[in-house]
Amino acid sequence: MMNDTPRPIHELVDFLYSLGTADVDHTGHDFLTHLRAVSDLLAEHGNDAELVAAGLYHSIYGTEHFQDFSLPLSEREQVRSLIGERAERTAWLNCVMDRATFDSAVSHALAGESTLSVNDREGSPPIVVSIEELRDLATVHLFDWLEQVERSELGWDYRRGAYREMATFVGAEALYADVFAREPASTGR
Repeated sequence: MMNDTPRPIHELVDFLYSLGTADVDHTGHDFLTHLRAVSDLLAEHGNDAELVAAGLYHSIYGTEHFQDFSLPLSEREQVRSLIGERAERTAWLNCVMDRATFDSAVSHALAGESTLSVNDREGSPPIVVSIEELRDLATVHLFDWLEQVERSELGWDYRRGAYREMATFVGAEALYADVFAREPASTGR
């Protein structure tokens, strides 16, 4: 069985740097700066080492909206050896998921349902997730958005209701409120 403990953070960052992530633009920063900021935010709010590592690698394979960097899925085993099974699965799910079905799964979980799945954005069969996996995914996905919402061209209203539900689901309502309290009045809210 593979060790689920991520390697030291400096090794994880060094690997990302070696891939050229510091040379890729992402929401007003470079991609590596964003990845580190998501990871740091997760750590600051008491998340465990596996989720912190998942946050650092949350979009390593590209996502529905971010394709400026995409490590091939054939490299999953190497990433798994660096960050551990749980962190890599969380990062992989964040990369391959169709966001509309993910939002729906969070809503269903809040309604008490326990049979949950998300669709792969490429059209593969639905991916069954446990409530714990969905909570990990929602945590990383929410913290990713909270780190960049102020700089994102998608704007403050992008999936606002879904992010609010994620905050409720993972117990991050206070952080969500703190970040959204910084929303400029000019956005109409």
